[in-house]
Amino acid sequence: MAENTENLVLEHLRAIRNDIAAFRSETRAELNDVKHRLGRVEEQIVGLRRDVVGAQEDTYRQQTRIDEIVTRIDRIERRLELS
Repeated sequence: MAENTENLVLEHLRAIRNDIAAFRSETRAELNDVKHRLGRVEEQIVGLRRDVVGAQEDTYRQQTRIDEIVTRIDRIERRLELS
């Protein structure tokens, strides 16, 4: 009877060990997937930041051109004594 109990306990321990091994393997695979997806998100954030900086540069460049045009218009109006 003690031998049967011992075999039964060993059997359960083996099953638990197999379950833990399967769980570890599955967890590693999922963790690798999460790391990969996180890396992609980080790449996309860097791309978005680059786009925002580019848009800001365009805005500053346009504002500079507008300021130059306003200055030229003011000068023209003064020469023609319109203002």
